[in-house]
Amino acid sequence: KDEILELYLNKVYFGGGTYGVNAASKYYFGHDATEITPAEAAILVIQLSNPAYYNPFSYPNRAMSRQQEVLRQMVELGYLSAAEAESSFDEYWLNFDYTRVASSAFFMREDKAPWFSEYVRRELEGMMYGTLNIYTGGFVVNTSLNLRNQQAAQDIMERNIAYANRVYRNTSNTRLEEASRIYAPMTELLSLTFNLPQLKVSEERNRIQVESLYKKEINPLLDIISLMSGIDELKVGIVNKANTIVQQEASRSTIEGALVSLENETGYITALIGGSRFDSSNQFIRATQAKVQPGSTFKPLYYSAAIDSRKYTAASIIYDSPIVFYNENNIPYVPLNFKGEWQGPVQLWYALARSMNIPSLKVVDGIGFDAVINRTTALLGIDPSEVASRNFDRVYPLGLGICSVRPIEIARAYAVFGNQGKEVTPIAIRSVEDRFGKVIIDPEKELRLEQKRKGTGGQVISPQTAFIMNDILMNSVSMGTLAGPSNWGGKFTYTDSRGKRYMMPAAGKTGTTQNWADAWAVGYTPYTSTAVWFGFDRGGQSLSTYLTGSTLAGPALTDYMRIIHEGLPYKEFPMPQTGLIRATVCSVSGLILTDACGDHKTTQYFLEGTQPVTTCDLHVNRASAQSESVIRLENEKVLTGYSEHLVDNVPLVLDLSFLTGLSSVNMETNAAEHTIIKEQDNTETEGNDSIPSDEIGEPVFNYLLD
Repeated sequence: KDEILELYLNKVYFGGGTYGVNAASKYYFGHDATEITPAEAAILVIQLSNPAYYNPFSYPNRAMSRQQEVLRQMVELGYLSAAEAESSFDEYWLNFDYTRVASSAFFMREDKAPWFSEYVRRELEGMMYGTLNIYTGGFVVNTSLNLRNQQAAQDIMERNIAYANRVYRNTSNTRLEEASRIYAPMTELLSLTFNLPQLKVSEERNRIQVESLYKKEINPLLDIISLMSGIDELKVGIVNKANTIVQQEASRSTIEGALVSLENETGYITALIGGSRFDSSNQFIRATQAKVQPGSTFKPLYYSAAIDSRKYTAASIIYDSPIVFYNENNIPYVPLNFKGEWQGPVQLWYALARSMNIPSLKVVDGIGFDAVINRTTALLGIDPSEVASRNFDRVYPLGLGICSVRPIEIARAYAVFGNQGKEVTPIAIRSVEDRFGKVIIDPEKELRLEQKRKGTGGQVISPQTAFIMNDILMNSVSMGTLAGPSNWGGKFTYTDSRGKRYMMPAAGKTGTTQNWADAWAVGYTPYTSTAVWFGFDRGGQSLSTYLTGSTLAGPALTDYMRIIHEGLPYKEFPMPQTGLIRATVCSVSGLILTDACGDHKTTQYFLEGTQPVTTCDLHVNRASAQSESVIRLENEKVLTGYSEHLVDNVPLVLDLSFLTGLSSVNMETNAAEHTIIKEQDNTETEGNDSIPSDEIGEPVFNYLLD
């Protein structure tokens, strides 16, 4: 009988997806069955007859009535005194959590990596079927998780998500106060005067106030009434309605975040954060499920195709100047920089490190949409069948990251750079063993065999191109958009076992999308690649100008990378033994350095055969240099399809002061007087980024973010 009872207590269903008395105790009370009280024991007993009907979280009055009957019988049979039964009953209901409507033992368990565990659980459900029950089979799952990395990720993301929401609320409150005091009365007056109901904001404001009152005051009061009157349906209906409202409001007003970290060489997912918290109402794993615009973190992906094309090198001169691009439907697209200012001739490596828009779009123009789409989807691991649904459209704003990607895909793409161009497949489950220690599923072994079968087919980009991209993107940390967040690389400075200080090579990129909707930072070292994202679950919301890739995601990324690399030995990005040329060239012309160039020099890597072969004469005769620059600028206008009549027949006024100073160009346009026609898009705004007009005939407004 004891053996039968043991089997029964470990197998019987207690509701809520729990089997066995111990799992049920954790589900209902948050502790093991060894700590159970008489009142709690009575709650478990009544579940055996009908767990759906007597669930205390859904129907507390039913459970309470039946529980009292069980306790009465225990007193009657001598198991308890009346005082003990009453005391236990009162204690249970005084401490009862009425907010637990959809509870589960899964969320009550102690788990140091809940987001990662849930990701693994979902992966297991796709691997194990038939008689293999992942919940009762007693399997051992060997994973890729690094607990140190995971703990660092959880601490940093929790802190930064809280910070982001605090800043967002403060700035939102300020805006709302100003709107209520100044703009609301004005719009109400205009609405009534000119019969424009769409301007009336009082109705929306009242709705928000009513919902807030409902959630904070009315709903708790109705909970009490439902318990006093015994009308469980009242509580259930009200709670469900309140939960729906809360979730809808949270998707609009709560900033979420995600982080995913991969080992470059193995693809191991060493840390994963899917959102602000993991509970029954928040199980959307944003790191692997969310499809959001990548912004400027997308740019390095097609820059690698530009290097491969051999049309461009790290030292190629690209003009940052006013331009009109034509999409394939012949509609003009006019990107602009902040305040109508441009930097004139810049080298490719500098344009990427500083996230300059116009040079990036000229790269897109130079290599073509096919090369851009093929290379970026290959690095991201996106199947060609998904290209259309992910908005990889053949339009120039694609170069600013208006497509849809998952954070784990961006991390994978950068990991390919760090893995010498070889394919990286993210993996969380290494193997699964049964209760006897026999390996029954071996995903990692299968993955390695598949990679071995591919051979050179697993080389997404060449090792030489990967090394050049690593060298270029290291500038983002030293002087680009990640410089500030990383303390100009200082966060990657460590002390080895011999007391020697060194700086770990680190590279990466930030990104901020249109209307400051998404904030990104992606960074990698020879060891690890990590993607960090912040934004809203519902599109169309703005984080505010205070929360960007550089100011929010960048610090979170660099803080995390600093911690996880502590104690690791110094390691460099491997340099291919052949196929690369290292050369110091003129930083103005990109040609072979001469004494006349003075301090205008930069050292870059070139694919063999693409290095400059002409000596720089730009600084020998400045007068001829000025003339040459004017000719090159005129040619640039012709090559890019520039036409003055496209902008209301108003010619652009060019300030060519950079020709004499060999430093920068300041080309001014009166954006308020110029109009353009363009397709609807979601142009990313980061670096020298701009937001084109969304309507025909409206002026272009420009913003500088990261």
